[in-house]
Amino acid sequence: MYKKTTLENGLRIITVPQEQSQTVTVLVLVGTGSKYEKKEVSGVSHFLEHMLLKGTLKRPTEMDVFGAIDGVGGAFNAFTGDDFTGYYAKVQSSKFEFAFDWVSDIFLNSTLPAEEIEKERGAIIEEINMFYDHPMRHIWDLWNEVLYGDQPAGWNIAGTKETVSKIKREDLASYRKNQYVSSDTIVCISGNFKEQEAIALVQKYFSEISSSKPFSKLAVEESQNHPEILIYSKNNNQTQIALGVRTYNHFHPRKYALEMLSAVLGGMASSRLMEEVRIKRGLAYDVHTENIMNSDTGSLVAAANLDTSRLHEGIKVILGEFKKMAGVKISEDELKKAKDNYIGRSSIALESSHALASFYAEQELLEGGILTPEDIFAKINSVTAEEILAVAQDIFKPEKLNLALVGPFKEKEEFINLLNSNL
Repeated sequence: MYKKTTLENGLRIITVPQEQSQTVTVLVLVGTGSKYEKKEVSGVSHFLEHMLLKGTLKRPTEMDVFGAIDGVGGAFNAFTGDDFTGYYAKVQSSKFEFAFDWVSDIFLNSTLPAEEIEKERGAIIEEINMFYDHPMRHIWDLWNEVLYGDQPAGWNIAGTKETVSKIKREDLASYRKNQYVSSDTIVCISGNFKEQEAIALVQKYFSEISSSKPFSKLAVEESQNHPEILIYSKNNNQTQIALGVRTYNHFHPRKYALEMLSAVLGGMASSRLMEEVRIKRGLAYDVHTENIMNSDTGSLVAAANLDTSRLHEGIKVILGEFKKMAGVKISEDELKKAKDNYIGRSSIALESSHALASFYAEQELLEGGILTPEDIFAKINSVTAEEILAVAQDIFKPEKLNLALVGPFKEKEEFINLLNSNL
């Protein structure tokens, strides 16, 4: 069972003991990401995440930072999203306090060395170039762009080559000062540890965190009344597509029914899309759905790498499956399989201390409350076939339909006709 503790400065601590574990994860999650950025510094959240590993007062160089965690056989990672940025260290239980020392050091004491900023700027630009060269990765940036356009929700988390080239040290320092604050930060500890000791260590190592008020993100503007299409023209043998609809955010009461719809449609190896697109027709190697829910936005998308010469056929088949979901209730056997699959995969994923830390911290940060895995499984088990049909009928409409693709095409007209006539 987890416990939430809020310090006087607003810093939230979530402890998730696992007596059977041999490890401990200390995760720091701060409620700021690419949706909080201004256009001229798009990518600053991601740039700052990279820079915090470049040296601190205690560990002056990147090699000192990495060497310290290597010296205890620990694992670490840092990541940037739309709504949050995170840093964690995972160590054997006997190195419990080291994890606090290491994570708090990079989070609070990084010096942002100027010479490293210039080097990392080049690395991030190459990271952006890499995305463009990998259609299966690039398609997700295009998906956000076709949905949200020129606003933070539609921008690449890494920024653009132009904005990254102009971000200065003072931009990074100012952003950290404004956003990395106690009221918008969660420290989550999971694994084998003593709860009171963990709380005491948070108070010890995070006592210097700023308690100022962060700036808020702008509201996402969503407006659509017909299918939208975005093409990134690239000469490939395959065409990578993201085809889907606007749906629900984290707070929507239908989100669990939507989760089951996604599982049946394309979330399992034996899903409907896998059967129709790959197994029956050999149109793609990979086809699956992603149910994307954020605090203020949501979408359900089918992603596939289709044979370019049979692209229209592939799109028609996927749209046909959307239509079937909205036309006929799924069977009780299909629903039971989706529920058991979701619960089984989630249980396996949450065996690790760092996955468990993310599970609890992200809920608290994005939703302001926490459900245990058992709570969520109960909600999943309560979903009915009638609820799934109602969701499908609500979301699978032409005015909510979007297509992003990477392939050897330039004109949208042929795809507009295809979408309008098949859903």
